[in-house]
Order: sequence, then structure tokens, then C-alpha cells
Amino acid sequence: MHAAGPDIFQRTPAQLGEGPCWHARRGTVWWIDILGRKFFESDPSGGPVRTIDLPQMPGAIARTSDGRLIAALHRGVFLCDPVTSALTPFAVPSGHDPAVFRFNDGKVDPQGRFWAGTLALDSRPNQSKLYRFDGDRGCTVHRTQVSISNGLAWSLDGRTLYYVDSPTRQVQAFPFDGELGALGAPRVAFTLADGDGWPDGCSMDAEGCLWLGHWGAAKLTRWDPATGRLLRTVPLPVTNVTSCAFGGAKLDRLFITTAVDPEAKKPEPEAGFLFCLDPGVTGQPIAEFRLPA
Repeated sequence: MHAAGPDIFQRTPAQLGEGPCWHARRGTVWWIDILGRKFFESDPSGGPVRTIDLPQMPGAIARTSDGRLIAALHRGVFLCDPVTSALTPFAVPSGHDPAVFRFNDGKVDPQGRFWAGTLALDSRPNQSKLYRFDGDRGCTVHRTQVSISNGLAWSLDGRTLYYVDSPTRQVQAFPFDGELGALGAPRVAFTLADGDGWPDGCSMDAEGCLWLGHWGAAKLTRWDPATGRLLRTVPLPVTNVTSCAFGGAKLDRLFITTAVDPEAKKPEPEAGFLFCLDPGVTGQPIAEFRLPA
């Protein structure tokens, strides 16, 4: 038996809602509006939303070991003070041209390193990259010839990285060396059918199953990524379902971001809202980005 479907958690509109993140120290959920250039913060009671305006488009945010946020923005990676909202430059990869590329989704690995990828502003394929950022500001390229770098999630044992390059319609599984922060040769964990839209952001639960947002298909799905078996489909009233993240004190709530569809054939008044689902399973805790003491 599964609980009821997702409810609207916050009606704060986003053009391109993305990147939900539970900030355990603050006890709040964060998410972003990429095109609207905003961070949002809300307590789990669903009280008033705090909005932070940004000078450039965000792609992803994650907690840091000192209570701040690390943010992949259009032009590079920044640290954000959650109290003052001040941004501090952290790292810009050599060769990253903001006239051509922006950062998109990102996630912290079990060892506390931040992984974030890019996409081309004009949608040109096979030109983007996946980077790893270390606490000492080191930056390493791990994948090239990416089209739209998107969701990342690690297996419970930390030995596999599941990764989405959206136009491929695939979720890839990379052997992951936690000590070195290195990727092996990938296999395809599963592939979406044509009618299932495109894979977007994702999150791992405590049972080792992957929750995946479907851009263009009005749903969230749960998979066994080891076998490629579809376990559950959660419909939403919005075409573009972008990502999800577990939150709440017990990590027993799943926050789901959505985006406006400019080509929608019928009105979608809830597009861009943040939804919340009781998934019947808890989440896998996400590590904090490890900064030097």
C-alpha cells in the first residue's frame, strides 16, 4: 500500500524549479528557480517562503560542513551564507565560458566532494562536462561530451554513481572509487521509453532505490537501479517534473520541484510549485561538502 499522491507544499511560483536540498542544520528545505535567478527556503511546516534574488542563474545547491551552502551558478561555484545570503566565489573551472555554458545539477558525494555539470545555453549537444570540486578548491573534469548534465545519486555502499545526461534518456551507472573520487566505465542502468519524457534530477532512498523526475511526462518514478526495474509511478499535475529530495527531521518526506512548460497545450496552474510526497520510505542522507577545518 502506498500513501496518497503528492500535495502542493509551496505555491511560490518558479519558472524552472530545480535542485531541492534539505539543510539539516537549519531544518529547512531549499530549492531554486534557474530562470528566475532565485533561491527559496522554507521550514517543513510550509510557512512563509524566504526568497533570495541572485545575480546569475543557479543550477544546484548543497550543504557545507560549516553550515553554509555550496552553489553551482551560471559562471562557476560559489559559497552562500544562508543567513546573510552573501555569495563568495569558490572555483571556476579552466575553460568554462559563461557565454556558452551554465552549470546545471550537482550533488555531494559520500566523501564530501561536490559534483556538478554543465549544459550549453544554445542546447548544442556533446559539448558539456561533469566536474568534481574538492574542499581545497581543486577541480577535476570527469566526463566530456555531455549534452545536458543532470541528476546524480550514489548507491548505499558508495560504490556506484548513477548519472543522468538527459537527452540520452538513460540513467548510467559508473563504478565509483570513493578514495580517489574516480569513475570507471559506465553501464546503462535503465532507459526511458519515448513516451516517458526525459530523465532529470534524482534522489536515492534508504532501500537503495532511485527516485527520478520526468521532464515532459508529468510524473516521478522509483526504480531498482541495480536491475533496471520500475517499481512505482507517481503522477503529478504538471508536465515538467524536474527533481526531488528527501527532507524533514526523519528524511521521510519527498520534496518535488516542477517547471513551467511554455508549450503546454492546456493551462497548468500548478506548474513551478513545490510538491511534497509521503513516499513510505526514508531517504539516504546526503553528505555535506567538506571544507578545510
